[in-house]
Amino acid sequence: MQLPKDAVLLRIFAGEQQKYGHQPLYEAVVMKAREMHMAGATVLRGPLGYGHSSRIHTGKILRLSEDLPVVIEIVDAKDRIDAFVPVLDGMIGSGLVTVEKVQVLQYGSQWNAQNP
Repeated sequence: MQLPKDAVLLRIFAGEQQKYGHQPLYEAVVMKAREMHMAGATVLRGPLGYGHSSRIHTGKILRLSEDLPVVIEIVDAKDRIDAFVPVLDGMIGSGLVTVEKVQVLQYGSQWNAQNP
């Protein structure tokens, strides 16, 4: 798959306890992105955060059961992200979704900064 130099980053902010059906939302989103042949997706787990409710979510030792923040990032061509957003809309009950333009420097083969 080729990824254009000028691409789009779709970023979804959610909680790790959010579900889509019987599976974690972050897992369902990544599987749907793969099914739709998106260029790639990554889930990042945050140790601390808050959102719309202003309730702090933390991974501190005494509060291990808290709903930690997760960020799902998907980079692809604008038209492919645009096609994915309506699908995503049907999966997410609450959360923040952002889109921003990005410049792709490398995708795919190995890259060594010392030997371009």
